Amino acid sequence: MTLPSRLPFRPALLRVPRVLATTLALAVGLAGCTQKDKEEPDALAVATVNGEVISRADFERELEREFIASSTESGQQPSPEEVEPYKRALLDTLISRTVLLQEARAHNITVTPDEVDRGVLRLSSDYPAGNFNDVLAEGQLSMAELKKNEAARLTIEKLFANEVYTRVAVTEEELRDTYAQHEAEYSSPEQVRAAQIVVKTMEEARRLQVQLKTGKKFAELARKYSLSADAKVGGDLGFFPRGQMPPAFDEVVFSLSPGQVSDVVETEYGYHLFRVLEKKPGRKLEFVEVRAQVEAKLLAQRRAEAQAKYEQELRSKAQVWVNEPTLQAIRGRPVTQTTTRP
Repeated sequence: MTLPSRLPFRPALLRVPRVLATTLALAVGLAGCTQKDKEEPDALAVATVNGEVISRADFERELEREFIASSTESGQQPSPEEVEPYKRALLDTLISRTVLLQEARAHNITVTPDEVDRGVLRLSSDYPAGNFNDVLAEGQLSMAELKKNEAARLTIEKLFANEVYTRVAVTEEELRDTYAQHEAEYSSPEQVRAAQIVVKTMEEARRLQVQLKTGKKFAELARKYSLSADAKVGGDLGFFPRGQMPPAFDEVVFSLSPGQVSDVVETEYGYHLFRVLEKKPGRKLEFVEVRAQVEAKLLAQRRAEAQAKYEQELRSKAQVWVNEPTLQAIRGRPVTQTTTRP
């Protein structure tokens, strides 16, 4: 099992499955650090961040979720030697998240119940009906916890949007420089536009081949005889590069010239006749064609850098106390609790 140096900001506290990773286990800063927590004895706190407690109960629960996710992916339980790196990585993630949620509160950044519900709906839409609650149960997460986690994720997202991303911009000169430095990445591969006729037997294909040689139109025969969905448009497959269609298609159509018709080609789908309609050679894409793509990529890079710097600045100003005796006493076993199911 690969040992983490720090859990990604997604976070990886619950990865069942990965589509939930960016949302789950964010509630530490919103619900896990209550006034009651702040009054707990030191032994029940793993750390404090500007006086706000990260409780041992919350920490052990999230650590166990991380172990569940990791063992599901790798098929292995973490060894005793692996527990310590996971604990440190988890704590680092929770501290950063707590700092960010505190900063969001300082800027009066909030999310509405409707925003949270829409976020949960987006997550659940990735699963067949009825499966979403099973996924939550597998990760030992209730629907109420999920909503708190989504609220925290959206809050941090708004914080970055308001306080970081608005200060990030790229100039036209930077875009052109980036394009010039990565010009080889911006190219259009050779493409072919072809049509096909698909039938069940070699005999049928041969008969159609004869009709084509006597002057029958390929598109008309495709509409009348082809079994493929594109028959209604004369068998037209549109333009495609190598690798998009099955290898047997590529091998034939890229070897033909426009206007040529192939011999009969047998595939798992049936017996094909192909006609090449047009070809486009591979070419370099000009800056104007990929400007939006270059801008999006450069902006994403700059925002990630600015986000990391912003987070580090907040961390450097925060008063963080880590309860080493309590942290070292944790061995990755789940706390005894009754899990509320959705």
